[in-house]
Amino acid sequence: MPMRAHVGDHLIVESPTTGATRRDGEIVGVHHRDGTPPYDVRWSDSGRVSLVFPGPDAHIHPTGHPSETAPAASARGTAARPGAQPLSDAEVAALARDASAAPSMHNAQPWRFRYFRGKRLFHLSADLTRTLPHADADLRALHLGCGAALMNLRVAAAHTGRQPATRLLPDPDDPMLLAAVSLTSPLGEEDDLGDLYPAVHARHTSRSPFADTEIPQSLRTALREAAGAEGVSLSFASGWHLQTVLDLALEAEARNVTDRGSTEDLTHWTRLSDQTPRSAAEGVPPYAFGPRRRGGKAPVRDFAGGRPVPGRETADFESSPQLALLTTPGDGTEDWLRAGQAMERVLLTATLGGLSSSFIAQALEWPDLRWPLRDPVAGAGHVQMVLRLGYGPPGPRTPRRPTLHTLDIQP
Repeated sequence: MPMRAHVGDHLIVESPTTGATRRDGEIVGVHHRDGTPPYDVRWSDSGRVSLVFPGPDAHIHPTGHPSETAPAASARGTAARPGAQPLSDAEVAALARDASAAPSMHNAQPWRFRYFRGKRLFHLSADLTRTLPHADADLRALHLGCGAALMNLRVAAAHTGRQPATRLLPDPDDPMLLAAVSLTSPLGEEDDLGDLYPAVHARHTSRSPFADTEIPQSLRTALREAAGAEGVSLSFASGWHLQTVLDLALEAEARNVTDRGSTEDLTHWTRLSDQTPRSAAEGVPPYAFGPRRRGGKAPVRDFAGGRPVPGRETADFESSPQLALLTTPGDGTEDWLRAGQAMERVLLTATLGGLSSSFIAQALEWPDLRWPLRDPVAGAGHVQMVLRLGYGPPGPRTPRRPTLHTLDIQP
């Protein structure tokens, strides 16, 4: 049977002897109407696009197309129970790759996955070699990013028909082991996490201007429910509170420009300095900076740090940014992990609803600016993230590290 693919699917090239993934990439172009090769593939390890004629050591991992996922869901009760079937190494790698599509501060991707074949168990751990020592000294943002990766793993597992039984911080003696996810049971009929899967690889951070079109109340309600499902509160800032949030973000952005530590973190995770070169599979590349703000009120982070970037444009941003605050009752590591899961669940829901998104996190990096962000109506609680949502360009795909560097498979 000939190979067939859609744009957005992933091409996986494996070793014919060990089954280990050698290379993987997203299919960004299909040259034949029936989906047969060749394909334009953007490789995850380099971010480069090349024309590929797949050989016998390659196969397609679909990312879920509406015409295909619906029948699969309806047949869930009559098909073989996926939870009873062991995962192949290629399927494990595909789940780790789906999880790694999550956002993280400066695209540091601070996660590691370990899969135990015999137990059908994923471990998600923090990678402390990928921290931001100045902007994230307490590792709060690291936990949010890992929480987002955990949500993607849960969604991807549900998409395959497996119930992701999840425990946070399962080992008190190992605080960097953030979660354990067991995949031994079939998905329950009431679990709709898999419905979010088409957004996993469609969600990208957009630092471009959004329209001033108001988000409908029905979609706002869906976003609140998405956060609430993870035990996190979501509220849209308005009136004087919105102006306060905007002012705090601008104050933090001004501090970051002159703060040596913040500048070092930013330089380390961008590709604008020969002193701190980054791999092509990590960090924020210049093409993802977005235009420099000429006017408008959206306080989008300037990843250039005030430095000139050849070919970068300027633009007017929205005059009435729509900002959503994610708040937790506590402010410990478990709260951060729950907030990260809620953040990604909200972003996936927003993507399916036609919204674009970015992060207004600057004030969260300064303790004296973080507390005044809180919702004045709720009063208590700890703001974990400020999301900028709206209708605009979806944002470019940023690179991800290959699973060779993020996944360890054990017997």
